[in-house]
Amino acid sequence: MSKVNCSPGGSGQESNSSSSEGNLKWWQLSLMGIGCTIGTGYFLGSSIGVAITGPSIVFSFILAAIGTYIVFNVLAKMTAEYPQKGSFYYYAKKAYGNWAGFSCGWNYWCSNILIMGSQLTALSILSRFWFQNVPLWLFAAGYAIVSILVVLTGTNGFDKIEDILAVIKFAAIVMFIILAIAAIFGLFHVDAKQLSFPNKTTELFPEGFKGFWSSLIYAFYAYGGIEVIGLMAMQLKKKEDAPKAGSIMLLALAIVYVVSLGLAVTMVSIDSFHEKESPFVTALADYKLAFFPHVFNGAIIIAGFSTMTASLFGVTNLLVTLAEDGDAPSLFAKKIKKLKSLPLPSLGLGAVGLLVSIITALLLPDKTYEYITTAAGILLLYNWFFIIISSFKILKLKFMGKFFACVGLLLIFSAVSGTLLEKSIRPGFYVSLLFVGIIGFVAVIMSKFKKKKNDKSQSGLA
Repeated sequence: MSKVNCSPGGSGQESNSSSSEGNLKWWQLSLMGIGCTIGTGYFLGSSIGVAITGPSIVFSFILAAIGTYIVFNVLAKMTAEYPQKGSFYYYAKKAYGNWAGFSCGWNYWCSNILIMGSQLTALSILSRFWFQNVPLWLFAAGYAIVSILVVLTGTNGFDKIEDILAVIKFAAIVMFIILAIAAIFGLFHVDAKQLSFPNKTTELFPEGFKGFWSSLIYAFYAYGGIEVIGLMAMQLKKKEDAPKAGSIMLLALAIVYVVSLGLAVTMVSIDSFHEKESPFVTALADYKLAFFPHVFNGAIIIAGFSTMTASLFGVTNLLVTLAEDGDAPSLFAKKIKKLKSLPLPSLGLGAVGLLVSIITALLLPDKTYEYITTAAGILLLYNWFFIIISSFKILKLKFMGKFFACVGLLLIFSAVSGTLLEKSIRPGFYVSLLFVGIIGFVAVIMSKFKKKKNDKSQSGLA
């Protein structure tokens, strides 16, 4: 498989599309996209969604798949028409000016920092499966150090490691589906509970429409990473293959997500699920498969570590792009040639974000995962919102194109607003607002500064 980065490297300045040629085939891009998407948001975060809405979590994932496809579709079209390394960051700037590019870029950086914090907390919780007395923060520190070391191996080392991890985590989902089907047909000869198919509205939606609405954020979060298709599409041999690559990727994700969750919620009672254990481990608990919890827990840890490391690699390279475009201090654009041209200042700031996550895990071990996961999911959707509204100005959308784009906006709004309905995850919404408020304030200051600087330059030329 050709090697590509799950990160928005390169400048956001406009360039001729012919200047960036790749050798990646569409199916390779699909596989890489799947690898960069599957993480603990699905393996562990889905437990919160199941607890909130019950079996109807399956419908949440279907709606999220539709919304994700709409976002991907417009991003792929913009990529095919205006292939740029900065992807959505560049398109936001092209459509609405510097403030939009600055806000979109830094929002993505912050959302990935929170995603890393979410993954760190999840990895720590999962590791307690074997070591119950070890503090969460100690696990978080260990995983953070290993993640930084992986990024320090450079592009080639990072891509090789990510390829291996991607195969393992996708295989874990397939393994669960096979084992679940075998269990359903009684191949394990264990007297487990019979399948419970919800045949009443109250069984399908035990927490009512409110619970279903609140669960949407976790379904969308599981698809987080689809924007990677736009970032990696620059490596395609044929840029026009981006829509096909994303469609196959989303179809594969939607099928395994919906099938595996559908099996899980029918195998045991909804009361059995909780946020500290994967729903798939819970579903097979009664079948006395001694190896499965250990193997699957290890696979989930690999998935979370893979996504966290990809996020760290991504924010490191994105900060370089922001610095090159004047949207971040120039210090962060510097690279150390003796260390494989690594942007150490940018990596250092990402490491600081990891440190903050570790401290948070130490101070708020009980509710950290719910809050951070919710906030990270919301910030991710803010970026998707930017992608859609940018397409209105950049693409010549026909009526149906505009209609589906509006449907996408409605689904995004539903997922974000749903977090206000559930008390346990509501703080995550306020955390995301805090980040957006800070980014917006800095964006206004930066816009005024750049305008003043441009005015002085024009005055000097006059």
